[in-house]
Amino acid sequence: MAEQASSTRVIVADDEVLLREGLVGLLEQRGYDVVGQAGDGSELIRLVREHQPDLAIVDIRMPPTHSTEGLDAASTIRQEFPETAILILSAHVEVAHAMTLLGSGRRSGYLLKSRVTDIDEFLETLERVCRGGSVVDPALVQELVEARRADDPLDELTPREREVLGLMAEGRSNAGIARRLWVTEGTVENHVHSVLRKLRLPETDEDHRRVLAVLAFLRPSLRDSDRVEAPGHSPARR
Repeated sequence: MAEQASSTRVIVADDEVLLREGLVGLLEQRGYDVVGQAGDGSELIRLVREHQPDLAIVDIRMPPTHSTEGLDAASTIRQEFPETAILILSAHVEVAHAMTLLGSGRRSGYLLKSRVTDIDEFLETLERVCRGGSVVDPALVQELVEARRADDPLDELTPREREVLGLMAEGRSNAGIARRLWVTEGTVENHVHSVLRKLRLPETDEDHRRVLAVLAFLRPSLRDSDRVEAPGHSPARR
């Protein structure tokens, strides 16, 4: 982990100074090279254009209106610098906007601040996104599962395969899924291969196929979702 972290250049964008400084301190302690900090979307875009980092960690709601400035900036970054990984780290679940970003391809993630309770797991998430993976917060996954339509294109999957695909969407490795489901890693591999086969994904490297499978899992809800607050969260700004 340390070797990869030492070569990863990061920009952190959040208007809450204490939170931002705490995150920067954690990243630098673990060997990441934090090349910039931003308190609003415009400053974030300027810094990314200047430094072209490997990773941008972005809050959704920043000045001046505290609505979707972070997501708008992330969309601009994705268009101009598709190789820059983007992790949305926010107090809010913004389904439609988040799925637009995640659906744009690899190197993207979405986590709720309140759910980040394990530092090592959080750092593993950063590494996965930087390697080209797609990571989605379990709360968002649950919202999308509940919003599915009757003509779900994934009906061919078994309940267990759906469960495995949901855990893949959370960014878990085969080993992580096996621990969660109390099964062997070999059993998980069989389920994953079955999912990829049933979704008729193009033959390419498995990491890319896993991202495509997650996108197939998430995209149907875009037609029915606009904005959903995370369960138990107030719609207040923070």
